[in-house]
Amino acid sequence: MHRYFPHTPQDIASMLDKCGVSDLRGLYSDVPEELMLTAPYALPQEMSEKEVRDRFGAFAAKNRKIDVCFAGGGFYDHYVPAAAVSLIGRSEFLTAYTPYQPEISQGTLQYIFEYQTMMCRLTGMDISNASMYDGATATAEAMMMAVAAAKKRRRILVSATLGDAVRRVVDTYARYHGITVDTIEAEDGVMSVAALERMLEAYADVAGVIVAQPNRYGIIEDFTGVADMVHARKALLIMNCIAADLAALRTPGEWGADIACGDAQSLGIPLSFGGPYLGYLCARKALMRKMPGRIVGATTDDRGRRCFVLTLQAREQHIRRDKATSNICSNQGLMTLYVAIYMSLLGADGLKEIAYRGHQCAAYLFESLMAAGGCRLKYPGQPFLNEFLMEFDCDVDLLMERSIEAGILPGIRMDGNCLLMAATEMQTREDVDCLVEIYKSVCEN
Repeated sequence: MHRYFPHTPQDIASMLDKCGVSDLRGLYSDVPEELMLTAPYALPQEMSEKEVRDRFGAFAAKNRKIDVCFAGGGFYDHYVPAAAVSLIGRSEFLTAYTPYQPEISQGTLQYIFEYQTMMCRLTGMDISNASMYDGATATAEAMMMAVAAAKKRRRILVSATLGDAVRRVVDTYARYHGITVDTIEAEDGVMSVAALERMLEAYADVAGVIVAQPNRYGIIEDFTGVADMVHARKALLIMNCIAADLAALRTPGEWGADIACGDAQSLGIPLSFGGPYLGYLCARKALMRKMPGRIVGATTDDRGRRCFVLTLQAREQHIRRDKATSNICSNQGLMTLYVAIYMSLLGADGLKEIAYRGHQCAAYLFESLMAAGGCRLKYPGQPFLNEFLMEFDCDVDLLMERSIEAGILPGIRMDGNCLLMAATEMQTREDVDCLVEIYKSVCEN
């Protein structure tokens, strides 16, 4: 068995000599003695493969099983086509990484190019990079782009209806880059346009404005005139959007946005305890050189054949790193392919159908809850696509508990006695009826 160990005793002795210590314990000489572990490691005896599988199966069996998910909040339960799962599992895709050498990376470059093309069509923007790690960091990078484009202006205005997790990441990036972030207040669950106008008039150093569509409450906001208002102050409009919803909603390009960003998990990436997901970042062509990551383009080789190359990758990412935009690499390999396969399998009509079915189910859930009584929309009269915030008179914690016992996650607990509830093509009328019956039983207590 010793032949499998990565370091021989001679290797270890050589490394310790380089470090100037006589044994491994010397590497921890700065750790107080009372904090050092002196007892042997409490490791179990060796097990066979079957015994290991059984052990972890027993651990997994302790988890509560959720069969139906009405939770959203930026991440949604969508069906993943079997073809997508099969294709990304192929070794030539699973091991793909940043394609530095185009002569041996044509396959990788092509699917990145196709991903970029589809994201541009989905968002109505001119260019797309080859992915960010998630929607929150994509939004923070969009903020950095706005500041870089504005040069001396370092203030960003953010709608109060942007998701909490995204806002926290934006604030973290801003703190370490000397950017001031101010909140645009909300009114009736949507950003106050009047408040935005006052802030644009009050501050001369605004580089960009970040808004959400749909917003953190699932509401579809009306941004009529907002782009003109922002551009009149020579600032950029950034729209954080749920990717799948753009198949049914007006695109950021149609709203006049300069940058579109957000999470693309809703485009077929399964829910998996926070990742890996994929952040998309699209923009107007004028902002191309401010964009982090890489852009793949199509060209022809010396024989006139169509081929693909890294059209844009900032030199600073490799050499003058203090001047660089963020260097995004591994996410290009697997997650962009995942989304590209999903979108190509469904096509434009399929994506619209998914959005339509989600809306149908959400409308049926809302109407069924209203018919049962004792609940209401937190922000009545505001339009939604497939997600909405309900305020209940009953004990929401009890509703959550009983639903989970039945294998249903009813939504996300929000402030007050509210649940943020979402529906996709994955839930059926029978699932909705079951949840409503549980709700009725809770109301009777």
